[in-house]
Amino acid sequence: MAPEPINLNTIDDLLKDVIQNLYAIQSSVHGYLGPETQQELVRKIKTLTTSLHTLSLSSSALPVLVPQEIIAYVEEGRNPDIYTREFVELVQRGNAYVRGKSEALSGFRDALAEEVVMEWPECGEWVRGVVGER
Repeated sequence: MAPEPINLNTIDDLLKDVIQNLYAIQSSVHGYLGPETQQELVRKIKTLTTSLHTLSLSSSALPVLVPQEIIAYVEEGRNPDIYTREFVELVQRGNAYVRGKSEALSGFRDALAEEVVMEWPECGEWVRGVVGER
């Protein structure tokens, strides 16, 4: 039987296993009674180690699509949510700039079309077809 392909759902399940193992260790530490519970705690720690190893191997097969700018931002100790907000604001400013240019060019197109029709009335139908005023 072929191995199951690695996807985000598989990684999600492996992460849930790690969390469950951590919870089991927490419960064992909380209820630790000495040597009689030591073997159980050691077994749970080995299970956690195995789960973390499996997660590490599986997750390395996934493509990582994190931009280097974000990695550098986090390594500098900054909040990636702030990076996201700044990026969105930058995109909004860029969109407003492009929208302004588009509206200005539309106005220029209409003014040019009027002047062409005034100078060459025989081209009026063609100009209206190009401008879209059919």
